Amino acid sequence: MKKQFDEHIIDEGFFGQEINMTNFNLARMNMFLHNVNYNNFSIKRGDTLISPLHRDEKPFDAIVSNPPYSIKWVGDADPTLINDERFAPAGKLAPKSYADYAFIMHSLSYLSSKGRAAIVCFPGIFYRKGAEKTIRQYLIENNFIDCVIQLPENLFFGTSIATCILVMAKNKTENKILFIDASKEFKKETNNNILEEKNISAIVEEFRNRTEKEYFSRYVDRAEIVENDYNLSVSTYVEKEDTREVIDIKVLNKEIEETVKKIDKLRASINEIVKELEDE
Repeated sequence: MKKQFDEHIIDEGFFGQEINMTNFNLARMNMFLHNVNYNNFSIKRGDTLISPLHRDEKPFDAIVSNPPYSIKWVGDADPTLINDERFAPAGKLAPKSYADYAFIMHSLSYLSSKGRAAIVCFPGIFYRKGAEKTIRQYLIENNFIDCVIQLPENLFFGTSIATCILVMAKNKTENKILFIDASKEFKKETNNNILEEKNISAIVEEFRNRTEKEYFSRYVDRAEIVENDYNLSVSTYVEKEDTREVIDIKVLNKEIEETVKKIDKLRASINEIVKELEDE
Protein backbone atom coordinates (compact mmCIF):
# COMPACT_ATOMS: atom_id res chain seq x y z
CA MET A 1 0.00 0.00 0.00
CA LYS A 2 1.18 3.53 -0.71
CA LYS A 3 0.16 6.18 1.78
CA GLN A 4 0.24 9.18 -0.54
CA PHE A 5 0.67 9.07 -4.30
CA ASP A 6 1.16 12.04 -6.60
CA GLU A 7 3.08 12.19 -9.90
CA HIS A 8 4.83 8.89 -9.11
CA ILE A 9 6.23 10.27 -5.83
CA ILE A 10 5.54 8.33 -2.65
CA ASP A 11 5.32 10.74 0.27
CA GLU A 12 4.94 8.43 3.23
CA GLY A 13 6.27 5.08 2.09
CA PHE A 14 5.03 1.54 1.59
CA PHE A 15 2.81 -0.41 3.96
CA GLY A 16 1.92 -4.10 3.82
CA GLN A 17 0.90 -7.17 5.77
CA GLU A 18 1.61 -10.85 5.05
CA ILE A 19 0.79 -13.96 7.06
CA ASN A 20 3.22 -16.33 5.33
CA MET A 21 6.74 -16.07 6.75
CA THR A 22 8.49 -16.72 3.42
CA ASN A 23 6.43 -14.13 1.56
CA PHE A 24 6.82 -11.70 4.45
CA ASN A 25 10.62 -11.92 4.19
CA LEU A 26 10.51 -11.71 0.38
CA ALA A 27 8.42 -8.53 0.59
CA ARG A 28 10.92 -6.91 2.91
CA MET A 29 13.80 -8.04 0.72
CA ASN A 30 12.03 -6.56 -2.30
CA MET A 31 12.02 -3.16 -0.62
CA PHE A 32 15.80 -3.25 -0.20
CA LEU A 33 16.31 -4.48 -3.78
CA HIS A 34 14.39 -1.41 -4.98
CA ASN A 35 16.45 0.95 -2.81
CA VAL A 36 13.60 1.71 -0.43
CA ASN A 37 15.09 2.81 2.89
CA TYR A 38 14.08 0.89 6.02
CA ASN A 39 12.46 4.08 7.36
CA ASN A 40 10.20 4.29 4.29
CA PHE A 41 8.33 1.01 4.59
CA SER A 42 6.34 -0.87 7.20
CA ILE A 43 5.71 -4.49 6.31
CA LYS A 44 4.23 -6.49 9.18
CA ARG A 45 3.47 -10.15 9.66
CA GLY A 46 -0.02 -11.24 10.63
CA ASP A 47 -3.52 -12.26 9.52
CA THR A 48 -4.87 -9.36 7.47
CA LEU A 49 -8.51 -10.40 7.87
CA ILE A 50 -8.56 -11.08 11.60
CA SER A 51 -5.82 -8.78 12.90
CA PRO A 52 -5.13 -5.87 10.52
CA LEU A 53 -1.99 -4.03 11.62
CA HIS A 54 -2.16 -0.71 9.74
CA ARG A 55 -5.35 0.82 11.11
CA ASP A 56 -3.55 3.92 12.34
CA GLU A 57 -1.90 4.62 8.98
CA LYS A 58 -4.98 4.38 6.73
CA PRO A 59 -6.38 5.57 4.39
CA PHE A 60 -4.11 4.81 1.42
CA ASP A 61 -4.10 6.33 -2.06
CA ALA A 62 -2.82 3.24 -3.91
CA ILE A 63 -3.49 -0.34 -2.89
CA VAL A 64 -2.18 -3.38 -4.76
CA SER A 65 -3.10 -6.85 -3.54
CA ASN A 66 -2.74 -10.44 -4.72
CA PRO A 67 -4.56 -12.38 -1.98
CA PRO A 68 -4.78 -16.20 -2.01
CA TYR A 69 -7.63 -17.37 -4.23
CA SER A 70 -10.78 -18.67 -2.55
CA ILE A 71 -9.15 -19.82 0.69
CA LYS A 72 -11.15 -20.68 3.81
CA TRP A 73 -11.49 -18.23 6.69
CA VAL A 74 -13.45 -17.99 9.94
CA GLY A 75 -16.33 -16.00 8.39
CA ASP A 76 -19.64 -16.07 10.24
CA ALA A 77 -18.24 -18.62 12.71
CA ASP A 78 -17.09 -15.43 14.46
CA PRO A 79 -20.32 -13.40 14.90
CA THR A 80 -18.37 -10.28 15.89
CA LEU A 81 -16.89 -9.91 12.38
CA ILE A 82 -20.17 -8.64 10.92
CA ASN A 83 -19.71 -5.56 13.11
CA ASP A 84 -16.17 -4.97 11.86
CA GLU A 85 -16.03 -1.59 10.11
CA ARG A 86 -14.48 -3.26 7.06
CA PHE A 87 -17.20 -5.86 6.52
CA ALA A 88 -20.33 -4.31 8.06
CA PRO A 89 -21.26 -1.97 5.14
CA ALA A 90 -22.09 -4.86 2.81
CA GLY A 91 -24.37 -6.44 5.40
CA LYS A 92 -22.91 -9.87 4.68
CA LEU A 93 -19.65 -11.68 5.37
CA ALA A 94 -17.73 -13.52 2.69
CA PRO A 95 -18.51 -17.26 2.88
CA LYS A 96 -16.27 -19.38 5.10
CA SER A 97 -15.16 -21.40 2.05
CA TYR A 98 -14.23 -18.34 -0.03
CA ALA A 99 -12.45 -15.41 1.63
CA ASP A 100 -12.02 -13.42 -1.62
CA TYR A 101 -14.56 -10.71 -0.80
CA ALA A 102 -13.22 -10.38 2.73
CA PHE A 103 -9.90 -9.26 1.23
CA ILE A 104 -11.74 -6.97 -1.20
CA MET A 105 -13.80 -5.32 1.53
CA HIS A 106 -10.64 -4.92 3.62
CA SER A 107 -8.93 -3.08 0.74
CA LEU A 108 -11.98 -0.90 0.15
CA SER A 109 -12.06 0.10 3.81
CA TYR A 110 -8.41 1.16 3.70
CA LEU A 111 -8.77 3.08 0.42
CA SER A 112 -8.76 6.89 0.46
CA SER A 113 -11.47 8.95 -1.22
CA LYS A 114 -9.13 9.85 -4.10
CA GLY A 115 -7.23 6.57 -4.43
CA ARG A 116 -7.49 3.32 -6.39
CA ALA A 117 -7.16 -0.30 -5.37
CA ALA A 118 -6.10 -3.06 -7.80
CA ILE A 119 -6.69 -6.62 -6.63
CA VAL A 120 -5.80 -9.83 -8.47
CA CYS A 121 -8.84 -12.12 -8.25
CA PHE A 122 -10.06 -15.59 -9.12
CA PRO A 123 -12.65 -15.24 -11.95
CA GLY A 124 -15.32 -17.21 -10.09
CA ILE A 125 -15.96 -14.39 -7.64
CA PHE A 126 -17.56 -12.33 -10.41
CA TYR A 127 -20.50 -14.67 -10.97
CA ARG A 128 -20.91 -16.88 -7.90
CA LYS A 129 -24.21 -16.56 -6.02
CA GLY A 130 -25.12 -16.36 -2.34
CA ALA A 131 -23.21 -14.04 -0.01
CA GLU A 132 -20.70 -13.18 -2.73
CA LYS A 133 -23.47 -11.86 -4.96
CA THR A 134 -24.80 -9.78 -2.05
CA ILE A 135 -21.38 -8.16 -1.53
CA ARG A 136 -20.91 -7.73 -5.27
CA GLN A 137 -24.29 -5.97 -5.45
CA TYR A 138 -23.25 -3.64 -2.63
CA LEU A 139 -20.04 -2.70 -4.48
CA ILE A 140 -21.90 -2.08 -7.75
CA GLU A 141 -24.80 -0.13 -6.25
CA ASN A 142 -22.38 2.14 -4.39
CA ASN A 143 -20.30 2.70 -7.54
CA PHE A 144 -17.03 1.42 -6.07
CA ILE A 145 -16.04 -0.84 -8.99
CA ASP A 146 -14.12 1.00 -11.67
CA CYS A 147 -12.81 -1.74 -13.94
CA VAL A 148 -12.48 -5.51 -14.38
CA ILE A 149 -9.54 -6.74 -16.47
CA GLN A 150 -9.36 -10.31 -17.74
CA LEU A 151 -5.70 -11.39 -17.79
CA PRO A 152 -4.13 -14.18 -19.89
CA GLU A 153 -3.88 -17.66 -18.44
CA ASN A 154 -0.62 -19.10 -17.11
CA LEU A 155 0.84 -15.75 -16.00
CA PHE A 156 1.73 -16.75 -12.46
CA PHE A 157 4.05 -19.49 -11.30
CA GLY A 158 2.23 -22.33 -9.60
CA THR A 159 -1.13 -21.86 -11.33
CA SER A 160 -2.28 -21.88 -14.94
CA ILE A 161 -5.70 -20.28 -14.35
CA ALA A 162 -6.58 -17.01 -16.05
CA THR A 163 -6.94 -14.41 -13.30
CA CYS A 164 -8.55 -10.96 -13.30
CA ILE A 165 -7.73 -7.56 -11.86
CA LEU A 166 -10.49 -5.78 -9.97
CA VAL A 167 -9.99 -2.01 -9.81
CA MET A 168 -11.93 -0.03 -7.20
CA ALA A 169 -12.28 3.71 -6.54
CA LYS A 170 -14.40 5.93 -4.34
CA ASN A 171 -14.39 9.04 -6.52
CA LYS A 172 -16.04 7.83 -9.72
CA THR A 173 -18.14 10.36 -11.63
CA GLU A 174 -20.04 7.92 -13.88
CA ASN A 175 -22.20 4.91 -13.00
CA LYS A 176 -20.30 2.71 -15.42
CA ILE A 177 -17.76 -0.11 -15.21
CA LEU A 178 -15.00 -0.70 -17.74
CA PHE A 179 -14.44 -4.29 -18.88
CA ILE A 180 -11.18 -5.17 -20.63
CA ASP A 181 -10.47 -8.56 -22.18
CA ALA A 182 -6.67 -8.75 -22.18
CA SER A 183 -6.61 -12.55 -22.42
CA LYS A 184 -4.72 -12.34 -25.74
CA GLU A 185 -2.25 -9.70 -24.58
CA PHE A 186 0.80 -11.87 -23.84
CA LYS A 187 3.98 -13.39 -25.16
CA LYS A 188 4.43 -17.15 -24.92
CA GLU A 189 7.50 -18.22 -22.96
CA THR A 190 8.77 -21.73 -22.20
CA ASN A 191 6.87 -22.30 -18.96
CA ASN A 192 4.70 -19.20 -18.55
CA ASN A 193 3.05 -16.46 -20.52
CA ILE A 194 4.41 -12.98 -19.89
CA LEU A 195 3.11 -9.44 -20.32
CA GLU A 196 5.45 -7.44 -22.53
CA GLU A 197 5.64 -3.66 -22.39
CA LYS A 198 3.37 -3.35 -25.45
CA ASN A 199 0.75 -5.56 -23.76
CA ILE A 200 0.82 -3.49 -20.58
CA SER A 201 0.64 -0.26 -22.61
CA ALA A 202 -2.44 -1.49 -24.50
CA ILE A 203 -4.23 -2.27 -21.24
CA VAL A 204 -3.23 0.99 -19.52
CA GLU A 205 -4.14 3.10 -22.57
CA GLU A 206 -7.64 1.64 -22.72
CA PHE A 207 -8.03 2.01 -18.94
CA ARG A 208 -7.22 5.70 -19.24
CA ASN A 209 -9.10 6.56 -22.45
CA ARG A 210 -12.10 4.19 -22.26
CA THR A 211 -12.61 4.37 -26.02
CA GLU A 212 -14.23 0.91 -26.30
CA LYS A 213 -12.61 -1.46 -28.79
CA GLU A 214 -14.34 -4.40 -30.44
CA TYR A 215 -13.38 -7.72 -28.85
CA PHE A 216 -11.21 -5.86 -26.31
CA SER A 217 -13.20 -3.49 -24.11
CA ARG A 218 -16.61 -2.06 -23.23
CA TYR A 219 -17.67 0.73 -20.88
CA VAL A 220 -20.94 -0.61 -19.48
CA ASP A 221 -23.80 1.22 -17.78
CA ARG A 222 -24.77 -0.04 -14.34
CA ALA A 223 -28.32 -0.71 -15.58
CA GLU A 224 -27.04 -3.40 -17.96
CA ILE A 225 -25.03 -5.01 -15.16
CA VAL A 226 -28.13 -5.08 -12.95
CA GLU A 227 -30.05 -6.74 -15.82
CA ASN A 228 -27.35 -9.40 -15.87
CA ASP A 229 -27.96 -10.14 -12.16
CA TYR A 230 -24.82 -8.27 -11.05
CA ASN A 231 -22.57 -10.56 -13.07
CA LEU A 232 -19.11 -9.00 -13.51
CA SER A 233 -17.51 -11.60 -15.79
CA VAL A 234 -15.68 -9.87 -18.63
CA SER A 235 -17.00 -12.43 -21.13
CA THR A 236 -20.56 -11.31 -20.35
CA TYR A 237 -19.87 -7.86 -21.78
CA VAL A 238 -16.94 -8.18 -24.20
CA GLU A 239 -17.62 -10.44 -27.16
CA LYS A 240 -14.93 -12.94 -28.07
CA GLU A 241 -13.59 -12.64 -31.60
CA ASP A 242 -14.53 -15.61 -33.77
CA THR A 243 -11.19 -16.71 -35.20
CA ARG A 244 -12.60 -19.72 -37.02
CA GLU A 245 -12.11 -19.86 -40.78
CA VAL A 246 -14.97 -18.24 -42.70
CA ILE A 247 -16.41 -20.76 -45.15
CA ASP A 248 -18.09 -19.67 -48.39
CA ILE A 249 -20.98 -22.10 -48.67
CA LYS A 250 -21.28 -21.62 -52.46
CA VAL A 251 -17.61 -22.42 -52.99
CA LEU A 252 -17.87 -25.40 -50.66
CA ASN A 253 -20.94 -26.71 -52.49
CA LYS A 254 -19.16 -26.44 -55.84
CA GLU A 255 -16.15 -28.31 -54.45
CA ILE A 256 -18.48 -31.08 -53.22
CA GLU A 257 -20.10 -31.32 -56.65
CA GLU A 258 -16.69 -31.68 -58.31
CA THR A 259 -15.68 -34.33 -55.78
CA VAL A 260 -18.92 -36.28 -56.40
CA LYS A 261 -18.29 -36.16 -60.19
CA LYS A 262 -14.78 -37.53 -59.68
CA ILE A 263 -16.12 -40.29 -57.43
CA ASP A 264 -18.78 -41.21 -60.02
CA LYS A 265 -16.15 -41.29 -62.78
CA LEU A 266 -13.87 -43.45 -60.68
CA ARG A 267 -16.72 -45.81 -59.79
CA ALA A 268 -17.59 -46.17 -63.50
CA SER A 269 -13.97 -47.02 -64.29
CA ILE A 270 -13.89 -49.63 -61.53
CA ASN A 271 -17.13 -51.17 -62.80
CA GLU A 272 -15.65 -51.50 -66.30
CA ILE A 273 -12.54 -53.21 -64.94
CA VAL A 274 -14.66 -55.63 -62.87
CA LYS A 275 -16.81 -56.44 -65.92
CA GLU A 276 -13.73 -57.20 -68.05
CA LEU A 277 -12.41 -59.51 -65.35
CA GLU A 278 -15.74 -61.32 -65.13
CA ASP A 279 -15.83 -61.86 -68.97
CA GLU A 280 -12.41 -63.53 -69.08
